[in-house]
Amino acid sequence: MIVDAHHHLWTAGADYTWLDEPGLEPINRTFTPADLTAELSAAGVERSVLVEGGRCDTAEAAVLLGHAAATPAIAGVVAWADPAAPDLASTLAGYRALPGGEFLVGIRSQVQGEDQDYLDRSDVRAGLAVIGAAGLVFDLVVRADQLPSAARVAAALPSVRFVLDHLGKPRIKAGGFAEWSAAIALVAANPNVTAKVSGLVTEADWQLWTVDDLRPYVAEALRLFGPERLMLGSDWPVCLLAGGYGAVRSALLDALGELPATERAAILGDTATRVYRLPA
Repeated sequence: MIVDAHHHLWTAGADYTWLDEPGLEPINRTFTPADLTAELSAAGVERSVLVEGGRCDTAEAAVLLGHAAATPAIAGVVAWADPAAPDLASTLAGYRALPGGEFLVGIRSQVQGEDQDYLDRSDVRAGLAVIGAAGLVFDLVVRADQLPSAARVAAALPSVRFVLDHLGKPRIKAGGFAEWSAAIALVAANPNVTAKVSGLVTEADWQLWTVDDLRPYVAEALRLFGPERLMLGSDWPVCLLAGGYGAVRSALLDALGELPATERAAILGDTATRVYRLPA
């Protein structure tokens, strides 16, 4: 089973205000389930995980879960919720009561916009424990400088399943390999963390990147996590800033290099299916 473990869908003008920033014009438009299905089909991808898109409100969850209920290829949804919110448990229960609520597999908040040590806060950690107890994954979208705090929270909450988005967003364009590799090693030391090989092309030079820019980061992720704790994601349509769905996916597959069939199968779908507990 081939799974795209990370993509988005959004409607232009529907409170995705971050899309108004200069340079994001190519993705500041509506992306529909039909658009997604066409990309998946062309690439031979059978299932996908739909992730919140930075709108940061609970109303988005109803839209995303509705997409999953109506789109056979979408096997799971990672919705937004504030882990520090006092009513978090009722929010999660409300999501599950929505049409398509059975597709809820994880929660994400925009940690990358918070302070460096946000994940060390006691109220945030309490909320992450609630998410874990609800049987949900917490997706970590963090900056490279937040990786040490991500490692600390994973160690403090060993029963919570964490998924590190975009390999922790290494600063590829700026040549930040040494800084990133030391920090992500701390995260990988926690067996309850899985990582997504995704979002790398937009951390590189959007116009000039090549697969060789990605190889050291993918190789290090393989060394630290192993294929059983890695999953492949397109980060479509964000990836369109640097390349089309097919081109980006091909580059990531190339960067993985030659692997035994079982290891390649893990990264291409088995890990995502297991960690997100995607329905059959």
